[in-house]
Amino acid sequence: MGYRKINTPAILSAWEQFVSTGDLEPGVLAPEVEASWRRCQEAGVDPFAGRAMGVLRPSAFAALVERKQDLIRVAKPFMDNLFSLVAGAFVVLLFDENGILLEAVGDPERIRTCQDLNLNGGALWDEHEVGTNGAGTCLVLGRPFQVSGPEHFCRKHHRWTCSGAPILDPEGRALGVLDLSGPVDETHSHTLGLVMASVAAIQNSLALEQRNQELTLLNDRLSRILGTVTDGVIVVDAQGAIGRINPVAERILAIRGPQAEGTAIQDLVLDPEPLAALLAQGREFLDREVDVRSGQGLQHCLASGKPILGAAGAVRGAVLFVNPINKLKRLVNRFSGAQATFRFEDILGGGEALVKAVQLGRAASENDSNVLLTGESGTGKEMFAQSIHNQSDRRRGPFVAVNCGAIPRELIASELFGYQDGAFTGAARGGRPGKFELAGGGTLFLDEIGDMPLEQQVALLRVLQDRTITRLGGDRAFLVDVRIICATHKDLREEARRGTFRQDLYYRLNVSTIKLPPLREHPEDVPVLLEAFLRKLKGRAGLAIDPAVVAVLQAHAWPGNIREFQNVVERMALSVRGGRIQVEHLPEELLRPPEAPPARLTAVASGPVKLRDLLAEEEREDILACLRSAKGNMTRAAQDLGISRNTLYRKMEKFGI
Repeated sequence: MGYRKINTPAILSAWEQFVSTGDLEPGVLAPEVEASWRRCQEAGVDPFAGRAMGVLRPSAFAALVERKQDLIRVAKPFMDNLFSLVAGAFVVLLFDENGILLEAVGDPERIRTCQDLNLNGGALWDEHEVGTNGAGTCLVLGRPFQVSGPEHFCRKHHRWTCSGAPILDPEGRALGVLDLSGPVDETHSHTLGLVMASVAAIQNSLALEQRNQELTLLNDRLSRILGTVTDGVIVVDAQGAIGRINPVAERILAIRGPQAEGTAIQDLVLDPEPLAALLAQGREFLDREVDVRSGQGLQHCLASGKPILGAAGAVRGAVLFVNPINKLKRLVNRFSGAQATFRFEDILGGGEALVKAVQLGRAASENDSNVLLTGESGTGKEMFAQSIHNQSDRRRGPFVAVNCGAIPRELIASELFGYQDGAFTGAARGGRPGKFELAGGGTLFLDEIGDMPLEQQVALLRVLQDRTITRLGGDRAFLVDVRIICATHKDLREEARRGTFRQDLYYRLNVSTIKLPPLREHPEDVPVLLEAFLRKLKGRAGLAIDPAVVAVLQAHAWPGNIREFQNVVERMALSVRGGRIQVEHLPEELLRPPEAPPARLTAVASGPVKLRDLLAEEEREDILACLRSAKGNMTRAAQDLGISRNTLYRKMEKFGI
């Protein structure tokens, strides 16, 4: 509603008639004024009063001001500016959405002399309280409104012109009203326009402040998120200049955030190609291996990059997510089961030979030296390796086990050292880390080290000497932080003498040697092991045991050692129908008398028996025992021996089995 010139005498006459009779001559009043008068009449407003009598208590008004502090703070400078344009007898008033006066700007003396109108904070100025007025009627109409002279329903306001405009939030809800009131004869055609312009400025400022608050809140949330994510996050602009990094990225780059700002990301990454495509074309990349320069040298990392696009699709910058490879490998190992579960406390038995082995294992766990575990198949070499790991300073790192005898010789290099993309036909895209990398920060257990091919023994020796590896097809050496524990059932000294195992590698591995005794050397532990294995079998823990059974078990040679013993216990327990294990439940092979030595070995009577022949015969007996125990199941026999099926077939052919 714009400025309206009014016919003051006609309107005054209409007012007198209306307050006397309630009648109105059509067309004299503007429709919104007439509607307001009728609302005031229905509400019982006294046309001869007009002073705001409804006033908030001081405590309630203080609470209202606290709640509307943002509106008051933003509006006050515009109220001061508006008053400076009109000055004189005018007063600028700010109301809340209910018509309660919040703030008044004007000449203090003028405000003080207007006590008949009550311009004090907390006064209620809605239509039901003071009749038609710039603030109250504006709130009813929901739009700017100007009321002048006798258009006011209450006579005390007839000397005033009030111009009010609602202050709305972005959703169109009323936050309050700005009103400019002054003498009728000093009001001009631009008065309402000035109020509306001031309200527009207030609304813009409120919206801008709200956006700033939202941005501040968003920035605070983003900071909290960046501070808690486990990835290193680097935000760069369109030219690649770093704008922000999170604490994880600070640790990766070994630099504080403010120092990193402005640094070109291209100067920190050795391979700039994916970054160039990201910033120039918005081409994102995922899980790329990159080398990052840091204050502590090169960091081998896995990185992903996503572009930040503008409204028109132009690249405005990018976000990089970076993680050290070693950290990811430890996480993968943690959830993929590459963990040691056994501890020295799990090793049962009190035989002298076993106790000595445990003592040596505990001593080995106190340092990082290479350990060589020797002993027959089934004596628990991996259990000892896991126990050493779990008592060492590396217990929080991965424990990765590799059976060197179970991996085809042509694959063992890629299995141990990894390979680059395209290193050979069939290589996985992007390459793959080897077991040395996966075991970083932990322990690598090389079982059946005696079966490792000679050519890979050379590579292993180099790793032990330099603590670096190079992936197949790659040209860069990686530092590895790995503790090596090896195991074998062979006599490596003899193998080295025969030339099937490198002497220099043997000396490297033979720093701390622990010989695990076969079960026949500590038969006193048979009862303890028997009870322990029965407890592990569901529903078999309370079985009674005939002493004759224990005697037979202690007398057996146990070529398969603990592995064979556990198998026998399970077979006995499953065959029991009552509550007692008796001799009849023992496997048949334990009840037969020991077999006579093969003719070919006893026939060598004319001269001394060679050591290698004795070793070969012992290995043959091991294979036969496992085949009998597995009832001819080749896969199970190979597992019991700790070798592959192919190796088992070759050995059977060699020994004429």
